[in-house]
Amino acid sequence: MLKGDKVGLRARHEEDIPILRAELYDDVVNASRSEAQPWRPVTPGAKDSRLSADDPEPGRVPFSVVELDGGTLIGTANLWGIDNHSRSAHIGLGLLPSSRGKGYGTDVVAVLCHYGFVVRGLHRLQIETLSDNAAMLRSAERNGFVREGLLRSSAWVMGEFLDEVLLGLLVQDWKPDARAADPK
Repeated sequence: MLKGDKVGLRARHEEDIPILRAELYDDVVNASRSEAQPWRPVTPGAKDSRLSADDPEPGRVPFSVVELDGGTLIGTANLWGIDNHSRSAHIGLGLLPSSRGKGYGTDVVAVLCHYGFVVRGLHRLQIETLSDNAAMLRSAERNGFVREGLLRSSAWVMGEFLDEVLLGLLVQDWKPDARAADPK
């Protein structure tokens, strides 16, 4: 397990899947805001590649996020779009509704940075998020990500086009302890 200050990132367990499906992916609005495709219902018991315990896709590494104190499942995180040639990847995460607003997101991003830069030897990490996702923007910027651009009207979400913010972090700009120095 990879550990941060508050959270651990571990392999996905089969018993995580029904919880993540019910609290993240069956929520049409939440799933529509976090996926780059239209929401669709998934038959109970069906294999869903987004939640697979053993994801066969080499360009994606899924984690379950747990509280360090007690091991309670609080969400999902992943490195995706891994490009071994250019040594880059994207970061994604989703916290269960009951776990939001507690500082977990900032810690998850920090642990994913450690995994990407130290364990995988990547050079660049990238985040794309909706421009109104203040929690993700805050978590990214507290970990040193820089806003690199605005993708105007690039995401179709629940009947309207929304802007996305593109953030990036290079290994030479990464400060593993930057979040500890930020009292916000």
